[in-house]
Amino acid sequence: MLTPHIVWGATLLEGFDAGGEPILHGDAGLVCVDGVIRKIGPITELKARYPEAEVSGGRGFAITPGFVNSHHHVGLTPLQLGSPDHPLELWFASRLALRDVDLHADTLFSAFEMIASGVTTVQHLHSRAPGTPDDIIAAAEKVISAYRMIGMRASYSMALRDQNRLVYEADQDFVARLPDELKPAMSAYFQRFTVPLEDQVAVFDGLFRRYGTDPLVRIQVAPSNLHWLSDKALETAGELSRRTGMPIHMHVLETPYQKAYAKKRTGGSALAYLDKLGLLGPHFTIGHGVWMSEADIELCTHNGTRICHNCSSNFRLKSGVAPVNRFLAKGIPVAIGIDEAGINDDRDMLQEMRLVLRAHREPGIDAPHPSPAQVLRMATEHGAATTPFAGQIGRLAPGMAADLVLFDWKDVTYPYQDDALGFVEVLVQRAKARAVHSVMIGGDWVYRERRFTRIDREAVLEGIAEALAKPKTAAERERVALAEAVMPHVRRFYDGYLDGLGDEPHYRPSGRF
Repeated sequence: MLTPHIVWGATLLEGFDAGGEPILHGDAGLVCVDGVIRKIGPITELKARYPEAEVSGGRGFAITPGFVNSHHHVGLTPLQLGSPDHPLELWFASRLALRDVDLHADTLFSAFEMIASGVTTVQHLHSRAPGTPDDIIAAAEKVISAYRMIGMRASYSMALRDQNRLVYEADQDFVARLPDELKPAMSAYFQRFTVPLEDQVAVFDGLFRRYGTDPLVRIQVAPSNLHWLSDKALETAGELSRRTGMPIHMHVLETPYQKAYAKKRTGGSALAYLDKLGLLGPHFTIGHGVWMSEADIELCTHNGTRICHNCSSNFRLKSGVAPVNRFLAKGIPVAIGIDEAGINDDRDMLQEMRLVLRAHREPGIDAPHPSPAQVLRMATEHGAATTPFAGQIGRLAPGMAADLVLFDWKDVTYPYQDDALGFVEVLVQRAKARAVHSVMIGGDWVYRERRFTRIDREAVLEGIAEALAKPKTAAERERVALAEAVMPHVRRFYDGYLDGLGDEPHYRPSGRF
């Protein structure tokens, strides 16, 4: 029999009850065997029942389920690689100039940040990779191998995309309106990322076969966004989900321009159109959902569609403020994603939870706002439900995976914390990444006593620094020039695009009179 492992603390958060209240245990722990939780209970009972167990933790610690970053893309941030925080539609053009980075090291870079802030599972949405199907699979393997090496649980997707790769119109139509001197370079760029839909399906199927039994990796269905997908591609995403049983995560209504695009294309709402195609439901997660109407919210309420809130990203790219209070009032499950990077240009889930907590505090004594418990549930149970690992992670209960965070509680509360406030409120409002003492994923300590157990973090960072200290290659310099040259034409495309949108905000942030 495998040796049991007991992890215990002064407080253990099991999860949340049906009403959203935290289920807390004092002087309690859990027993895990072969990566799975066998039992939770008072520490005295666990030690008596499992005298041979290895024991970690103690009264100076607190234990929570591992956090889930439900929407993630890259390692080094676009800002680090030279792209400022433009509005999203201009950001696509600015990002043409990003430097080439080794995907394995790049993935480790953000995995270090996530794990050190308590993230045990990541939904990695690989937005694009150039080249042939073999090139795309090789890129995916680099990302997945990094997560496997560090021991992180990952839901991976290569996003489906078959049209409108830069602006919200056909690639060839955009190129046709460019000056003659820009047409060859822009056409060549589009060609690098143009892969037939059937080949994209073959890439998905190949990865799905390879990782179908991997305990830490799943392959997710991720149609990229309405404007990037033909009806055929949308229908294909639904077919992949039904055939494999994998859930769908799709960027939807991130910006007002995407809302306007949906109206121009469908005559109405993006979500109503996706529902018409049979895509929505509990298996479907909306990435962003900033520009949802009241009718969209009602639709999700009735069909069980989930939402991933990417608060930092929405602020950084001027996308707007998602109506999270409306989602919560309607009982829509909301997850949290850090997206490309958090508000401090990193991947700190504790910081992101505080941002979500603060961003939706509407003015007025009795005005709605998320509670700390609701925010922590977003980062655990509701995040878990958006992934293919649903039912295995997000709670600490018998039969669940042993994915947990061990907090040094003195580091959270020092020099003082009045005990009138509850555990969850203190954790969400005060815990910093430095208080994360250890992180267990699938029963393995991947981060212990604030050190990574499998990989030398400094060696990886030094390798990245050395690689990027070299002068830009000819191809990188060409992309910088292309980004600068094409930006005015991208900006011009959106002139007047929002005319007549006429939206009233969900929130009343301030008054003019």
